[in-house]
Amino acid sequence: MPERTPSASAPSRRSAPAPRRAWQRMLSGRRLDLLDPSPLDVEIEDIAHGLARVARWNGQTIGAHIFSVAQHSLLVEEIVSRLEPAAPSPLRLAALLHDAPEYVIGDIISPFKAVIGDQYRAVESRLTAAIRVRFGLPSEPGAAETKLVKRADSTAAFLEATRLAGFSLGEARTFFGRPDGTPADADLTPWPASVAERRFIERFQTLSV
Repeated sequence: MPERTPSASAPSRRSAPAPRRAWQRMLSGRRLDLLDPSPLDVEIEDIAHGLARVARWNGQTIGAHIFSVAQHSLLVEEIVSRLEPAAPSPLRLAALLHDAPEYVIGDIISPFKAVIGDQYRAVESRLTAAIRVRFGLPSEPGAAETKLVKRADSTAAFLEATRLAGFSLGEARTFFGRPDGTPADADLTPWPASVAERRFIERFQTLSV
C-alpha cells in the first residue's frame, strides 16, 4: 500500500524553538543580560575574576602566564596617574574599568572588531554604561576622560606589543603611536591569574574609598 502522507491541516509535532539565551551566569550567581545589562547584576568580583583569565593579544605573548586584561587595566591606570598626577580617584577608577566589559565578551583584537562592526560596539557600549553606573560613574565618559584614558591605553599597548608580543619598535609606532608617559620601570612580567585578580580588586577598593 502507498505510504500515507500527513494532512495539510494536521498540527505540526515540532515544538517551538527554545529562545536563545542572551545572559551569562556569573560565579556570584548573577545573570547578566547582554542585550539589556542591569547595573544591579554587575559585581566587581566577577569582573576581576573574568579579566584575570582573559588574555591580551589572543595569548600570543611571552611568559609562563597570559598577560591578562586585569594586568593591562592596572597598567593603564598607572599610566593615567603618571600623565595626570592630580587625577581624582573617579577618573583613575574609570581607567581601571576601561576594559571591564571584556569580562563578558572577551578581548577581541582590533582587526576582528573591524570585521564585526557595529553590533559588537553596541553590546560593548551597553555593558560599559551598566558597569560605570554600578560603580558611581556617569554612564558615558566625558571628552577629557576619553582622551586621557585612550592615551594611556595606547601607551600600554605599545609597551605590551614591544616587550611581550614580538612587535618591532617601528611596527608598534605605526599602530599605536609614540608612547606617551611611558613608565620605564613598569614590570610587564605576566602574573598568575590569582595574583592579577587579587591586585585588581585591591586597586579597585583603594580607588573606591
